[in-house]
Formats: sequence, structure tokens, C-alpha cells
Amino acid sequence: MITRFAPSPTGPLHLGHAFSALTADALARKAGGRFLLRIEDIDTARSTPAFETQIYDDLRWLGLSWPEPVLRQSDRRPAYDAALASLEAMGVTYRCTCTRGDIRAALAAPQEGAPLIGPDGPVYPGTCRDAGHDHPGAAIRLNMTRAVAITGAVGFTEIGPLHSGRHDFAPDWLCTQVGDVVLARRDIGTSYHLAVCVDDAAQDVTLVTRGADLFEATAIHAVLQKLLGLPVPDYHHHRLIRDEQGKRLAKRDASRAIALYRAEGATPDDIRRMVGLDS
Repeated sequence: MITRFAPSPTGPLHLGHAFSALTADALARKAGGRFLLRIEDIDTARSTPAFETQIYDDLRWLGLSWPEPVLRQSDRRPAYDAALASLEAMGVTYRCTCTRGDIRAALAAPQEGAPLIGPDGPVYPGTCRDAGHDHPGAAIRLNMTRAVAITGAVGFTEIGPLHSGRHDFAPDWLCTQVGDVVLARRDIGTSYHLAVCVDDAAQDVTLVTRGADLFEATAIHAVLQKLLGLPVPDYHHHRLIRDEQGKRLAKRDASRAIALYRAEGATPDDIRRMVGLDS
């Protein structure tokens, strides 16, 4: 079994990251498998070497180790370009020039009713689907209708306790509830959805360990994996670490940063107890 922890170096690791990394490591140890670290730095504008270094320092302080070299997404652009080219050759992509403001305005039109919110945010209304844009700076979207005509129903197996079991998604549901998600953005050249599928396959990941907030997005990944002929790993979506108000921790929660707890004299066992793990 191979699993991974894949943080983005856009801020300090917080308690939620500690829980995710420790959970993945524990699953690998229990199965006699391997724990990998991957740096998801496709957002080059926000990613910094300092935050990447801090990730390594914090995780080693927690007692974790991983094989070297670490895969960094910023080095993987050719692989993402190749995947996009394959999808384009299948006829399941199109270029989209809509801004976020354009999409909000289209969804706010009275005849549209309340906008549907899917795993990738508001379900895109399809404004550019048949426009035939060829602007090289446009975003690239997945034409979900054409995609599911190829894939049919898709699914995955969840082994985590929150959603344990088999989950399958019908073509109609994927079209109406997920829609035409972005595969490559103007400023990044790929997307989380595409990159994570390509990289999990490249690293032979058999168990994806991540937070429950990404559970619904796995339907998108199952579509891309089937289109690209990639293996479908099992998934373990774990509980989220929340603050006193019940909100999921985010990078902006600097008061929960592992580095801050370290500076205040906390031990790795203290961190484990804070996130509800045995020391």
C-alpha cells in the first residue's frame, strides 16, 4: 500500500495538516506500506521556498519520514500537458474565456433559479461550451456531457469510516451536479483535479488519504482517471480539525500553526493529543 501527504507551500502547516499527515503515516505503517510526501506547488504565485522548507521541518519534528526525492508539482508541467493533450484528442475539452464575474452574473439570471453548488463550486452554466474559442490564454474545461458518454458511470471505494463503501456516480448526476470543471487555468497551466490524478498514478498511490472536504471532488477524479486510463486508488477521507466555532482550519489560522506550537514548547505528543490521536 502506498499513500501520501500532499501539502501546498502557500502558508504554514496547521493542526489539520498534522492530523492528515499523521493519519496517512499510520495507515501506511499498519499495512506495511509506504508513506510519501508530495509538494503541490502548482500555484507558483503563492508558493514559496520558505514555506516548503518549513513543511519539511515541521513533519520531521512530528517524527515522519519519506523517500527522497520529493515529487514537486512545479516540475511536472510536461506530464499535465500530455494529459490535457490526450483529453483534447478525445474531444472532451473546450476553451473558456469566462471570468468569475461572468459566471456569477450568468448564474444570477432570474431564469436560472438558485445556482447549483457542486464539488468544484458553482456548477458552470456552459456559456463557452459551444463557442469555439481558440484563445491560447483561455481556461480549459472538461465537457462533462461528452466525457460521460465515453466513461459511463464511474466510482471509487472509500475505506475511511465517514463514508465507508463503494460510491458510484451516474452520468446524469455528473452532468447536472458537477458540470464542466476547469482542467487548466490561465495562470497555472493545470488544475488540482488534473494534477492530483496524474501524480497519484505516477507515484503508484493505492490509497489517497485526505480530508473529508474533498470527498465529493473524488467524483471528478474518477471521471478523469477513467478517461486517461489511470488506476483508481482507494480513498480514506478523514475527519476535519475545526476551531472552537466549528470552522475547518485553513492557512489563515496562524494561531494553529505547528511552528507556533513548537516555538511555545509543545512536543509532538502534545500535537497528537490536540488532534485526537494517541501519543
